[in-house]
Amino acid sequence: MNQRSYLDYNATAPLRTEVREAVVEALALHGNPSSVHEEGRTARAAIEDARAKVAALVGARPEDVVFTSGGSEANVLALAAQSGGAWHCYLSAVEHPSVLSGGRFHRETTSVIPVTADGIADLAVLREQVRRHEPGGWRPLVSLMAANNETGAIQPVAEAAEIAHAAGGLLHTDAVQAAGRVPLDIGPWGADLMTLSAHKIGGPKGVGALVLAEGATMEPLIKGGGQERQRRAGTENVAGIVGFGVAAELAAADLSKMDETAKLRDALEEGVRAIAPDAVVLSAGVARLPNTSCIAVPGAKAETLVIGLDLAGIAVSAGSACSSGKVEASHVLAAMGVRPEIAHGAIRASLGFGTRNTDIEGFLLAFGELIKRLKKSAKEAA
Repeated sequence: MNQRSYLDYNATAPLRTEVREAVVEALALHGNPSSVHEEGRTARAAIEDARAKVAALVGARPEDVVFTSGGSEANVLALAAQSGGAWHCYLSAVEHPSVLSGGRFHRETTSVIPVTADGIADLAVLREQVRRHEPGGWRPLVSLMAANNETGAIQPVAEAAEIAHAAGGLLHTDAVQAAGRVPLDIGPWGADLMTLSAHKIGGPKGVGALVLAEGATMEPLIKGGGQERQRRAGTENVAGIVGFGVAAELAAADLSKMDETAKLRDALEEGVRAIAPDAVVLSAGVARLPNTSCIAVPGAKAETLVIGLDLAGIAVSAGSACSSGKVEASHVLAAMGVRPEIAHGAIRASLGFGTRNTDIEGFLLAFGELIKRLKKSAKEAA
């Protein structure tokens, strides 16, 4: 089998070798972490060690980390009206589907905030919407992702937090894509709640976390047990959590390498423009994650590009990886007002800790041959 190039880290990162080894070792911990005997205490110690590592990744206290089954559950866990008055939820139009569903808020108490053509949440609209609801006694819970999963556009989380806090509200940020790619610090950001996911940073699938700011509270989603300080019932996924901890530690170390990752991304985009001068790079005019490139060539369909690249040994995505393997129209690009002929052809290349120059070279070679064939077919059809 030919060597493949994996450029789909935003969908899921490959499992790191160190994580795999830690998970296998943790599978031998057969004690229930809630048990008081030695076996239980050993399992509990492994969880708490991992909790400290995850907390360190985002500048939080270990006791404020709540482990979940993944980022989607953490988002739903965060999005619930808290005690102390009436709450209204504000979501940006480019959020992950698990946030756009409104969590546990009703449709009538949920507002969607538009984004600019570059994919940045329009804070002027957010400010006006919050001001309009204030006379009715509504408190805002604003959910704004740290960075978009499709375009990589970095969102103004700290500024949105100021708007929410000024109105007596809270700010939740889905930082799943930003973790390990840009520095995260829950305190200076002003975030009250932050979502993380292990498999985006080289950890195992099926484990995530909701991180709380010091003093913040949340309404449990799963009740019936005292686990996670009574904030999430159910026996903890010990092996998955241990793997998450190792991945978080490695992701923190990877931050020093992001300049090199950005150079690889830039080389990819420069190569694409050389092959197809009419190519469009979405959100290129704003700060982006160093690993993410969303590109489109007018006249080329995303499905054709994804399949063609896959056959050439290159793994990329079209939009989000949350549509059961389907290539569908992107709600993110629609919210940005991207023209249909561009949006329908947009693909995402996302790089990571295993990406090398040879992967970029392989992508550009395959992409160039594919575009050449597509243009020849279009010319013959005309």
